[in-house]
Amino acid sequence: MIYTHKKHEIDLEKVTRLYPAALISAGGERASVSLEWADSKKDKVILECYVLICDFDPVGDVPVNRIELKFDTKEELFGAMNEISTLLSKKD
Repeated sequence: MIYTHKKHEIDLEKVTRLYPAALISAGGERASVSLEWADSKKDKVILECYVLICDFDPVGDVPVNRIELKFDTKEELFGAMNEISTLLSKKD
């Protein structure tokens, strides 16, 4: 089952972890943080974009094989999550 976003094709059957995050910068550093944390610190950090992180390594291993899908708005991120949810529900 393939999900396509811009130049990425994600085989959803190989994804071991899938979660949303916000990519922020503060003090010269960049980090992926929870959406809730980014919202609570919005006056202290710069929000670069929203990301949907797709990890492919076994759960428990340090994630090395990952794809980050980037979105300009939270609505676009949630739309992609809804599309993926719909694809996965059709699998069953």
